[in-house]
Amino acid sequence: MTWDPACFEPKHFLWEYKDGIATITLNRPERRNPLTFASYDELRNTFWHLKDTATVRVVVVRGAGGNFCSGGDVHDIIGPLTRMDQTGLLEFTRMTGDLVRAMRSCPQPIVAAVEGTCAGAGAILAMASDIRFGQPGCKTAFLFARVGLSGADMGACALLPRLIGLGRAAELLFTGRDMTSDEGLAWGFYNRVVEDVLAEAYALADQLARGPRVAHAVTKAQLDAEATMPLDEALETEARVQAKCMRTNDFKRAYEAFSKKEKPAFEGD
Repeated sequence: MTWDPACFEPKHFLWEYKDGIATITLNRPERRNPLTFASYDELRNTFWHLKDTATVRVVVVRGAGGNFCSGGDVHDIIGPLTRMDQTGLLEFTRMTGDLVRAMRSCPQPIVAAVEGTCAGAGAILAMASDIRFGQPGCKTAFLFARVGLSGADMGACALLPRLIGLGRAAELLFTGRDMTSDEGLAWGFYNRVVEDVLAEAYALADQLARGPRVAHAVTKAQLDAEATMPLDEALETEARVQAKCMRTNDFKRAYEAFSKKEKPAFEGD
């Protein structure tokens, strides 16, 4: 059975799908939108479904009530983890890592709209997105050290240094302190910090949704893949994938539109 984004009704977050844009809203505002075992699992499965869903062009991730996400729920996750054996703990940590793997594997650009608190697993969700917009005053914390855990969680030691540099990532992961919105912007974690962060996120999402779907998917995949490639290998890989993009109908549409001095209307094939 084909997964249909127009009919999807998740149990543990809100979902909206319109004009190629899917919105995931973490919706426990009374607790600043913490994650539970069930919401981790449902988010992971949703991003895996998106891998094969061409009608969704862009994903926006946000939180309800003026906060993004406060991380794992203290009562629903942290407490039970202290009583698990090693097998159960490893199953959990692999599952949370699988959420990041699913986010990075889905071909759609993911735009995170961050307000208020963005902590722990919430900071990871923002980090694992492709583009991040923050609201002035938002606080982002990879707070694992503050609860007795390492910063090596859900890919943070792999991905965060790519965004903000090794020294800055080390400081945040060792201390668990808040990164201010000004620091996040200056260090490159946030693409922009704006008052109306949701409007900014949807303006970009609309632009990307009207863009060349296949080409965007290739760009996302190569940004990840080439992070560890030697230049010669990266150039050869880009030559191959770009040659494939040149066979898409969207590339032909762009040429025809430019020849007529018109704006291309991409259809995603």
